[in-house]
Amino acid sequence: MSRIDDSRDFIPVGIAVLALSDTRTLAEDRSGDLLVERLTAAGHRLAARAILPDDRAQIRAQLQDWIADPGIDVILTTGGTGLTGRDVTVEAHRDVYEKEIEAFGTVFTMVSMQKIGTSAVQSRACGGVAGGTYLFALPGSTGACRDAWDEILVWQLDYRHRPCNFVEILPRLEEHRRRK
Repeated sequence: MSRIDDSRDFIPVGIAVLALSDTRTLAEDRSGDLLVERLTAAGHRLAARAILPDDRAQIRAQLQDWIADPGIDVILTTGGTGLTGRDVTVEAHRDVYEKEIEAFGTVFTMVSMQKIGTSAVQSRACGGVAGGTYLFALPGSTGACRDAWDEILVWQLDYRHRPCNFVEILPRLEEHRRRK
């Protein structure tokens, strides 16, 4: 069973938020606003924020830039995870992943099933790791972003969460690159 271990100190991480949309502007990005509100309320730092069109090459380039930024530990994207022709966020994520976190998509689907039933099968939400940075591709709806944050990410991005969490293994994500 999950729990917060109050004997451990909270460790804030730097989180970047990227919205993907051909139609919205940053001023209209309600899902991005929700994620920024949630991550800062949890005690984390907003490290960067942007919006891009649904273009695989542009998304991949932005992800690579942020992965290279030592102030960014986590990248959250919102939008472009569906099944239509313009939905290319998942492909852009997988272009940069070193390792995919397969269970993230599974757990997100389980959470979504409780809220929207079988419509959850239309999401391709995913997570992975690249260059010592966590990346999570979330659907564009505010409800889906709320569910992903409130039910999964708020816990996994809290160092105090037991039995384990993403923050405690963050320093080890690139241990394979160290010289022996």
